[in-house]
Amino acid sequence: MPASPSTARAINDRSALKLLQDEGPLTAGQLKTLTGLSRPSVADLVERLQGAGLITVVGEAGARRRGPNARLYGIVADRAHLAALDVRTQGVSVVVADLLGTTLAEATLPIDGDATGTGPAVEQAVALLERTAREAGAERLHSVGIGAPGLIDPATGELRATTGLPAWHRRLVAALQERLPATVLVENETNLAAVAEQRLGAARDRDTFVLLWLGHGVGAALVLDGKLRRGASGGAGEIGFLPVPGTEGLPSATDCGGGFHSLAGGAAIAALAARHGIAAAGDASAAAGVRAALAAGARGEPFLDALATRLAVGAAAVTAVLDPGCVVLGGESGHAGGEALAARVAARLAGMSPLRTQVRAGELGDAAVLQGALLAARDAAQDDLFAPGA
Repeated sequence: MPASPSTARAINDRSALKLLQDEGPLTAGQLKTLTGLSRPSVADLVERLQGAGLITVVGEAGARRRGPNARLYGIVADRAHLAALDVRTQGVSVVVADLLGTTLAEATLPIDGDATGTGPAVEQAVALLERTAREAGAERLHSVGIGAPGLIDPATGELRATTGLPAWHRRLVAALQERLPATVLVENETNLAAVAEQRLGAARDRDTFVLLWLGHGVGAALVLDGKLRRGASGGAGEIGFLPVPGTEGLPSATDCGGGFHSLAGGAAIAALAARHGIAAAGDASAAAGVRAALAAGARGEPFLDALATRLAVGAAAVTAVLDPGCVVLGGESGHAGGEALAARVAARLAGMSPLRTQVRAGELGDAAVLQGALLAARDAAQDDLFAPGA
């Protein structure tokens, strides 16, 4: 059955808005070429979108051209304001952006919930978001994306109580949902990092891949056939609990010690660097150790080889089950290791698994979570504003 005229118009409008988002300002003639619509249909489309306040004339194409056919149309960026939060164990980072995702203001605040208490910690985080929004000139936020450690209940979309998760994390999400006249979305940090790497980073050409997150903790995000897979309980990718050789004991339901976390978590990588005599002045983090090893040349190679072997153990387990064809080393340590570490992991993985698997360095590093949260907020805003009749 052919689409009704109203449905066809809605489809055409969203198609044009997507082109303007991805390609930047376009003329009516360019929209005609890219959409395949007739000139009258494009003229009607432009009039509708201007009337809805979604697009406006932002200039003219070509210094010598004048007149209606030369007008460049672009999305009205301040039609909605967005915010993203990256909630970590000891702090929170915030960015406020416009509808096109352009950053208007950003801030970071360390928060020690154990020292200040849950209530004050929540208030500090909420105040940071409100202050950053004011600095950006965003009187009203349309959508807020939050990336947090822990499991997200796939049925309710809520952050679940998890052992080791600070109490202020769960209270923060609830407080923002209660106090903001905005759509508030929360997602696991590793999942958001995978979304960002797929749309902006190392996995732009992949619809199936696994992101191996190497930060304070270790985790994985699964993107299969273009869709993020969360699992029945939201725990898909909790690779820190994966039993692996080379650790003392086995993980338990409440402690990932003895699992892959004991090989590839931040503390484990930092300790491995120290055992190989690799130290970064004034910074004992895992990523600093990786950078120092790369800078040390031949002296750092034994550490990088040992680390690559550890990472290949986890990657081999994932590829044996999922056969994703591509593993992206994300997080601060994966980004720090770059292609040098990725190549080492690929070589060792090829010796452990018969499945051909590319290994790539993440391009976005630790910033991937915040960028993924912003993408989630932008998608929610555009789905609402670009909907028929919005």
